[in-house]
Amino acid sequence: MVTEPRSSAPHDPDSLIDLGTSSVVRVKVASEPWEFEQIHRLNYRTFVEELPQHQANASGVLVDPFDRENTYIIAVGGKQLLGMIAVRGRRPFSLDRKLGNLDTYLPPGRRICEFRLLAVEKPNRAGRLLQQLIAGVWRHCERSGYDLAIMSGTTRQLKLYRHLGFVPFGPLVGDTGAQFQPMMLTLEAAQQVVRKLVPVQTATAARRRTLNLLPGPVAVRPEVQDALREPAASHRSPAFAAEFASVQSILRRMTGAPHVQLLLGSGTLANDAVAGQLSAAASRGLILSNGEFGERLADHASRFGLACEVMRSPWGCPLDADAIDRRLAGTSRPAWLWFVHLETSTGVLNDLAAVERLCARRGVEVCVDAISSLGNVPVDLGGVRFATAVSGKGLGAFPGVAMVFHQRPIDSRAGGRLPRYIDLALYERDQVVPFTHSSNLVAALHVALQRDDWDDRFRLLSARTRWLRDELRRRGLTVVGPDTHPAPGIVTIELPPAVRSIEVAAALDQDGFELAANSSYLLERNWIQISLMAAPPRHELRAAVDALCRVAC
Repeated sequence: MVTEPRSSAPHDPDSLIDLGTSSVVRVKVASEPWEFEQIHRLNYRTFVEELPQHQANASGVLVDPFDRENTYIIAVGGKQLLGMIAVRGRRPFSLDRKLGNLDTYLPPGRRICEFRLLAVEKPNRAGRLLQQLIAGVWRHCERSGYDLAIMSGTTRQLKLYRHLGFVPFGPLVGDTGAQFQPMMLTLEAAQQVVRKLVPVQTATAARRRTLNLLPGPVAVRPEVQDALREPAASHRSPAFAAEFASVQSILRRMTGAPHVQLLLGSGTLANDAVAGQLSAAASRGLILSNGEFGERLADHASRFGLACEVMRSPWGCPLDADAIDRRLAGTSRPAWLWFVHLETSTGVLNDLAAVERLCARRGVEVCVDAISSLGNVPVDLGGVRFATAVSGKGLGAFPGVAMVFHQRPIDSRAGGRLPRYIDLALYERDQVVPFTHSSNLVAALHVALQRDDWDDRFRLLSARTRWLRDELRRRGLTVVGPDTHPAPGIVTIELPPAVRSIEVAAALDQDGFELAANSSYLLERNWIQISLMAAPPRHELRAAVDALCRVAC
């Protein structure tokens, strides 16, 4: 179909939206012939095939009766139309014909326009595209002097429209099977909802402020960033040796562990180092698992050929102390037990002290993955044989420094057959590091550790996590794990089957909130996570919850 060229209405420059795919989407005023052709075809698919509001025809095209009076705000990717809204300011509106005495329902003294033909292609209905269309429409409305918009909202999407600030008025209109609710949106509501919660994306979007709600890497304080920028120093220099020793001293005081070794790497490397040490003895062990990272401990053990049993609890459930005690009291008592303190995947805090008591009664040594707990909750490692942690989570530094705490000197029997990099005996022998290390990462960690408000941080994280769990449930979302064992600093949310977690995360990223959803275990379960490890303020958390509910509720 060929459409006559039109002159574009005055409007702001195109808004560029990165949807997290290989394409860039523009929100603009329709002006090109191919755009109008696709508008009429999307109009047909939406209001003839999907919503039976008009009669079918052989052309697959539906031209709106007010087409020449409409200004179409559209979202396009390349030369493909993804969504549209029509704005019209001339009376009578379509609602004038459907609803008698329209003005009696509306606030007086307003300059009114009508939003019509709201349609988004099905693959792009995750939420963010519609939000950006509404934002683009209101930029146009403000320039045109409108301060009130009315629309007929499909009854299938009323909750979404309310999230965007629309208020219903009057009775339903339309025929059975295609009913619509008259709704209005004031300029004041649009400014509050659209501008505050749906930031306008521009070509400079990459430079916008994003709230880091990831479990790692976490947001770091400015002074920690400054330390990372210092010139690099040799890992053999006296200055590095002194700073390295100071970091070890602080970590020992913080945890009560007699020894700690710092490796250049991740938590996975630290757990490999522990598995290597456990492989030195021929003793049997027991691994407790109630989430993804418990399963990873089992994988570490398998790769090192450790003789052990894995005792599994359902994901999201706390460890069963009675079941553990019965297992430890059995005839084949393990020599060691290995488990995760704070199970990041589910947001469950396992009871380290209770496990230690059970093991002490039976003469079983405890090993613990404290990767997500250190810096987020008080952690006492004084009675633990091995423990692991990292720099880039609760401690608030950059990722890259792996920690292995140990109760007594390293057993040298494993020396010579372990890979050199995870042979902790070499680290203990050299007192500093036997291999190249990063002075910048150590310096940043040193600064991050030098704070005297750890107890205040622990109380704040605990209280804020309880508030967030309560608020999410109040909004109708499902929080993983019971409130009896909440993990301060991490909340896992199970989304409804009809809502894809990866799309929700992408939509929230567009709103300036970075949440975890891309890990395979999250994708498999349609889960999304909010991390509070960077201690975000309450009002920013509330804004993130508002954005989440706008897309997922």
